[in-house]
Amino acid sequence: MTSYADIMFTPEVQAEQAHIGSKGKFDRRYNAKQDEPLGAPEQEFLTSRSTLYIASVNSAGWPYVQHRGGPAGFLKILDPFTIGFADYFGNRQLITKGNLTKDDRVSVFAMDYARQARLKLQGHATLQNAEDAPDLAAQLATEGEGCVQRVMTIRIVAWDWNCPKYITPRFDTQEMTALVGPELSRLEAENAELRARIATLEGRT
Repeated sequence: MTSYADIMFTPEVQAEQAHIGSKGKFDRRYNAKQDEPLGAPEQEFLTSRSTLYIASVNSAGWPYVQHRGGPAGFLKILDPFTIGFADYFGNRQLITKGNLTKDDRVSVFAMDYARQARLKLQGHATLQNAEDAPDLAAQLATEGEGCVQRVMTIRIVAWDWNCPKYITPRFDTQEMTALVGPELSRLEAENAELRARIATLEGRT
């Protein structure tokens, strides 16, 4: 059985928790989250993301964090334990792809800055060339993003929601449009109505 704590709370981590008195504080929470699939809230959250951070480790032990983003919906749910996305033409350093040949374990942060939410996931990743997995490439492709170069799938082993306390709210263009758009529409309608009234009054003088 596996939970987020089983993976991340190593003896060294638990020693640090013991030092500040937090060891055991999370036991009840994580004991109830053994081998937990992605539920409807998690799946909805992931498929509406435009930003991901993926950490891997190279053969020398150095960690590497890669950003992946796209329009909402670029990340797809393949089953309750598997997520995936298409990879497009980039800088061709292929650091993550190389790292995964030695160690397929990854850590993922899925961010929603506007709502100050973060979902953490641990899993095993596979990054294939699109020509080696054409059906999967077609399934994961995002319309308008160009030719798929590679496809990444991540088999989720454990996940956890993170505290929103220190996430600074930020809004992308789409979120700003949704936030401000209705008010702008109201002001435009009000302005048009006022102009029409002024025109009517001027016509009477």
